[in-house]
Amino acid sequence: MSWLTYACQHLPGVTVIAVGGELDATNQSRLDEFIRECRQRPGDHLVFDFAEVQFMDSAGLRLLLSTYTYSRQHGGSVRLAALQSMPARLVEITRIGEHLPVYPTLQDALTAALTPPEPPHRRPLTGNGGPGAA
Repeated sequence: MSWLTYACQHLPGVTVIAVGGELDATNQSRLDEFIRECRQRPGDHLVFDFAEVQFMDSAGLRLLLSTYTYSRQHGGSVRLAALQSMPARLVEITRIGEHLPVYPTLQDALTAALTPPEPPHRRPLTGNGGPGAA
């Protein structure tokens, strides 16, 4: 069995889950259980600190995607931080980064998680050619 470590830290507005070792099919269920215990609410904003993860297989990727899906369904978010070369390559070739934002450092991911999204830009009504225009 591959070794895996994990720790949880609750910060105002975001929960950081630090993972270390090798995330694979032999241990992803333990991490899944830990994530469920660590969450304070289903819609938490989660940041995974992968600075110490040297290896991740498709089971680890599937866990991240299911965590992302669950979080999004409940108004939360998931971000990845400090990916090492092998996990970063897996995220790149599978194009998971199109759904799970990846940040070079934990601090960058925390800043993004705590920055409110900008409201959508709306074009002003001009009266030119709109409904009811003469």
